[in-house]
Amino acid sequence: MKLKTSLRSALLAATMIPLGLAAQAEEITIAIGHQSMCTDTYTAGIVIKELGLLEKHLPTDGKYADAEYDISWADYSSGGPITNQMLANKLNFGVMGDYPLIVNGAKFQETDSLRTVYVAGTGYNLKGSGNAIVVPVESDIYSIDQLQGKEVSTPVGSAAWGMLLKAMQDNDIPTSEYVLKNQSPAVGAANIAAGKIDAHSDFCPWSEIMEYRGTGRKIYDGSETGVPYLHGVVVRQDFAEEYPEVVQAFIKAVYEAGEWIREDPMRAVTEMESWTGVEKEVLYLYFSKGGHLTLEPSIKTEWIDALKFNHGVLVAEKAIPPLDFDAWITEDYLKAAYADMGVDYEVDKAKMVDPEVANEGLPMEIWHSRDGISTYGTAAEFLKGMADIRATAALVNATYVYDVESGLKLFGKTAFWVKAGDDFATFLRKGEAEAYASANAGQVVTFDDAIAAYATDG
Repeated sequence: MKLKTSLRSALLAATMIPLGLAAQAEEITIAIGHQSMCTDTYTAGIVIKELGLLEKHLPTDGKYADAEYDISWADYSSGGPITNQMLANKLNFGVMGDYPLIVNGAKFQETDSLRTVYVAGTGYNLKGSGNAIVVPVESDIYSIDQLQGKEVSTPVGSAAWGMLLKAMQDNDIPTSEYVLKNQSPAVGAANIAAGKIDAHSDFCPWSEIMEYRGTGRKIYDGSETGVPYLHGVVVRQDFAEEYPEVVQAFIKAVYEAGEWIREDPMRAVTEMESWTGVEKEVLYLYFSKGGHLTLEPSIKTEWIDALKFNHGVLVAEKAIPPLDFDAWITEDYLKAAYADMGVDYEVDKAKMVDPEVANEGLPMEIWHSRDGISTYGTAAEFLKGMADIRATAALVNATYVYDVESGLKLFGKTAFWVKAGDDFATFLRKGEAEAYASANAGQVVTFDDAIAAYATDG
């Protein structure tokens, strides 16, 4: 990184070099819009910012030999405002979810000359988990069809907004049959806690924040849409064409941020909690082995197909202009960055993590407040471990289990538990738990009842 002007001037004066003879350094402004409260943007946002990864990778040779970089980070609650600031030329880079990405590209293409390019992903969940619809924990609503005639809030323009529209379309609930309110994630979560809204649709990790804090309960998970959930990076095309090596540096930083998280998830979630205020136990649900997110920046063919499908959802709602995907999406910067790093791009692009397959057989986990994470290979061992801990009155930070149907990682306390004979199974959705119980001569039980079955007397 080059010295700032004032310090350079002082050094020049000290060596008696006339300032008029000094070469004029170019200052390159890099303004990035990110979301510190959206977990799937962390590898292109808060992690890069706090670890200084962009500074590490910025070019310093060739035409950049005398460049000075002025890097600024602007934090937003959702993706929509980032697009507005990019249109106003106040941001060069934007990090956002699938639906906001599409809106970004379409809004820029709607102008006479301004354009963005979609240059990299950040992370994904193949099943679509990450978005969810939540109701107050004491609500009697358990399925999306019960939302007819109800008030439902969402950050309009966000990934969760798009998922909500898709979910309602799938369940034949037109917008005229429910009241849609535009509420930011924090406001929506507060209204759920206070019982002031019937339901709130939000993106990662807000649903799990509400679950962890005991204020909300999921009735619909994004995995039910059958469309992958992904986030990515857009750059103003004029900036990318002028400074392609800076875009490549940003992608290298995204890649390294993902490697840093994978290297030590516990360290990562502890650090990220201090940066964002999101509880580490919630972040662990996303970033641990078997967690919701796969961190990887390649642009897969399946992602393009998903984005095109999502664009169609918004077109059906008359909520978006046309979008030329071929002009908008480019892998050129990714491929150049991977080549510089000596990493095979095509290998990453070909990888696909399906939670139903990848998470099969992963152990259940108990996060003890003193002893950290312990793993358990069976539900019986897990429940016995919980019973033993409760007998000592020790504190448990969180517990983690897996949905039998999708393989998605869940909080043990919010999963639906089924006891069938001597076995227990865990589910994301109440309906699937009830169906499993009926087919296996079992019954749906509470988490506490499941633990009590393994408690010892005396």
